Amino acid sequence: MPKSIHMNTVTTSELRPILWKGDSVSLIDQTRLPHEEIWLEYSDFRDVILAIKNMQIRGAPAIGVAGAYAVALAASEFAANSRADFESSVNAAAKEIGGARPTGANLAWAVDRMMAVMQSSIAPAKMADKLAREACLIQKEDEEANRRMGRYGADLLPHGGAVMTHCNAGALATGGFGTALGVIRTAWEDQKISHVYANETRPLMQGARLTAWELVKAGIDATVLPDSAAGQLMRRGKVQAIVVGADRIAANGDVANKIGTYSLAVLARENGVPFYVAAPTNTVDMELATGDAIPIEERSPEEVTHIAGHRVTPDGIGILNTAFDVTPNRYVSAIITENGVARKPYEKGLKRLMEGDVARG
Repeated sequence: MPKSIHMNTVTTSELRPILWKGDSVSLIDQTRLPHEEIWLEYSDFRDVILAIKNMQIRGAPAIGVAGAYAVALAASEFAANSRADFESSVNAAAKEIGGARPTGANLAWAVDRMMAVMQSSIAPAKMADKLAREACLIQKEDEEANRRMGRYGADLLPHGGAVMTHCNAGALATGGFGTALGVIRTAWEDQKISHVYANETRPLMQGARLTAWELVKAGIDATVLPDSAAGQLMRRGKVQAIVVGADRIAANGDVANKIGTYSLAVLARENGVPFYVAAPTNTVDMELATGDAIPIEERSPEEVTHIAGHRVTPDGIGILNTAFDVTPNRYVSAIITENGVARKPYEKGLKRLMEGDVARG
């Protein structure tokens, strides 16, 4: 069982939702926010898998970082085994970790990167140490990428305008700082934007609970609104740009993100509001030609039937709980990465950025 640690002094400027302790990993329990800031400490990779599935840790980049640490924990557990048993056990654990949540690209990417480090010529104990160092490097690189992304994205936002976001793509969803919320934070620090609108993001309320929590911590002037109010707000001219994160981006620029993103993008097009996606290059899956091939996760009906533990639907009613949707590239104004900004045609723009060719907006 994980240890629970209360910590009530975290600020978004220093928040990293995952902390490596050398022989364990601590995760802030995002299901308890915003009312309780509780950290869970895990030394068993199986518990990290459950934390990912239960959304105690969530957000595609953060899941990737957690998955990398889970591989490191598995390697440590099996380090006393023979070399052959060590390799087979870690490989089996990695397969289980990589399958914890199917839609986001970052988890599979991180697990694959960890396994690429595995070398049969190194003793298991030393290999376990090497994998732990690699997982720490993945988290460090993610935060650095987010900060670069924040600068590229802030340059796109209008002076004095209000920005809308959906779900949570902040520090909580990453190794640190945030993707879409990192762009917003950078623009706010530059005194470039005037207000932030955070969609509540049903059914698990990541916007109302998590993005709002980060915005309050950062001292950013913000308002939470029902998802269904976004269109009316845009029609009244109250929103000058939208920035969201992504869980997977196809080679053609189709974007999988939290359910409701597609609707928001269509409304943005209708109202002439630029719609930006901020994600690191490891969210881009160049092997998928279009978003039609992105696997979409279906989650428990209880996330819809219950709110804060109380049932709100009648018994016997059918429930659809699709966790993500796919936004076709025609609705995406630009894709912001740590290597720069991609614009249409995305097949060429994303390929350049994946190859490290920096492109400015």
